[in-house]
Amino acid sequence: MITGASSGIGKETAKLLVQNGYKVYAAARRIEKMSELETVGVHLINMDVANEQSIVNGIEQITKAEGRVDILINNAGFGQYGAIEDVALAEARYQLEVNLFGLARLVQLVLPGMREQRFGKIVNISSIGGKVAAPLGGWYHASKFALEGLSDSLRMEVKPFGIDVIVIEPGGVKTEWGAIALGNASKTAERSAYKKLIDGAQNIGEKTAEKNMEPIEIAILIKQSIEASKPKIRYVKGYLARPILFMKRWLSDRILDKVIMSQLK
Repeated sequence: MITGASSGIGKETAKLLVQNGYKVYAAARRIEKMSELETVGVHLINMDVANEQSIVNGIEQITKAEGRVDILINNAGFGQYGAIEDVALAEARYQLEVNLFGLARLVQLVLPGMREQRFGKIVNISSIGGKVAAPLGGWYHASKFALEGLSDSLRMEVKPFGIDVIVIEPGGVKTEWGAIALGNASKTAERSAYKKLIDGAQNIGEKTAEKNMEPIEIAILIKQSIEASKPKIRYVKGYLARPILFMKRWLSDRILDKVIMSQLK
C-alpha cells in the first residue's frame, strides 16, 4: 500500500512496483488523478490521511480483499511553509496530522497482521528536512524530525517480529511539493515581517527547480529498499541531499546557519 499516490514519488512508485509483479493499492484524496494507475493494474483507494475513519476504511478495504498488508509505504505529506510567527496553529496542527499522526495511525493498523505473519516492511518517506532545518519550514521540519525519531523507536520495537522499518530521505525532487510549500509561504508574504526572507526562498526555489531529481529515481530507491534481504535503516538520494547532510555532520550549527541564510539573500 502506498499513500500520497496521486502524483510525484507515490505515483511513480506505484507504477514501478505493479510493473514488477507487486499487487499495489494506491491511496490518495485526489483519486480522479490516478486513472493512469488504474489502467496499469493498480488498485485505487480514496483516503484522507488526516481523517481517522478514512484511514480505517482504507485498511479494511485491503484486508477484506487480500487478508493483510505486507508492505506499507507512507508517502503522503506536504510542506506548510511560512514564518513560525505567521502560520496559524490550526494549519500547523494539520501539517502534523498529515505528515505524522496519519502515518502513525496507518502503522498501528497494519502491524497486527505483520506481527502475526512475522513479516512486513514499513517505509517512511522522510526528507533531508528531517535532519536539517531551514527558515520558513519550521512546522514541516518539526513533522519530519518527529518522523525520524518515531521511525527509530518503531524499528527497534518491531524488529523481533521480522518487520523492517526503512526511512527514505529525499533531497530535491521534481514534484508538486515545492510549489505547494512556497505557495503556502507566499500567502502571508505581503503583510509579513519576513517578506524579504520569503522572497529569497521563492527565488532559490525557482533557480533550483530544474536541478531536482526525477521522482522515478526515488521510486527505484524505494524498490531497492524493500527488496533488500537486510535493508539499510536510511536511504538518501536527490538534489543536494548528500552535500547538505555532510555539512550537517561536520559544520557547527552557527556556521551551518550562515551557509543556509547566505543562499536566501
